[in-house]
Order: sequence, then structure tokens, then C-alpha cells
Amino acid sequence: QVQLVESGGGLVQPGGSLRLSCAASGNGFSINGMGWFRQPPGKQRELVAIISSDGTPNYADSVKGRFTISRDNTRNTVYLQMNSLNSDDTAVYYCYARLRRYLSTQWSTYWGQGTQVTVSS
Repeated sequence: QVQLVESGGGLVQPGGSLRLSCAASGNGFSINGMGWFRQPPGKQRELVAIISSDGTPNYADSVKGRFTISRDNTRNTVYLQMNSLNSDDTAVYYCYARLRRYLSTQWSTYWGQGTQVTVSS
């Protein structure tokens, strides 16, 4: 069974930083894209950042210049370094990965359980 496990969320003051991690566990799969979505209270889930298998990142306009996404393919892990956090960044952050099982031709989307990020003074 493939699982995505997030860590690094918590409470931070405005202007502070957090680093989120998401590791894909299991055997017999390969990963294409990975990334992060978030869902603020009372709002829809939105894309934060994605990163391709070769390391090419894309960011939502709201986080450009503040967040940095990276990945370690040897560990099947994606990271999100979040700097200059403000109250609008408060949300549950969900890790996602596009992956397929070996010997399969179909790619599927997997989601983590989410980690809470709260930015408050």
C-alpha cells in the first residue's frame, strides 16, 4: 500500500517560517509529479506548488518568492519551505503525488492526510 505522510506543520507567528515534508512509502511504484495543495478554513482546496520528476517547480502566484518546493527522489520525499508566512497561509496542507505501480501503464493521484499550518500572533 502506498502512503503519503506529511510532517512539519504547526503554529508560527506572522513573518515566520516552516518546512513541510512528505514522504511516499511503499514498494513497487514510481513517482512523477509531487506537490502541495492547501485548504484554508471555509475555502476550497487550492494548488500551492508542484514539482516535476526532473525538479522543475511551479508555484501559485500567492506564494511565489516566499515558498520553495524541492524533492529528494532517493527518499521519495517532497519538501515545502515556507517563509514570510502570513495569516492567509493558514490552512490544512495536503501532499500529493502522481504515481504508478510497476508493470502498470496508468498514473494515479495519491493524497496525504494533511497537516495543519496556523499563522497567528
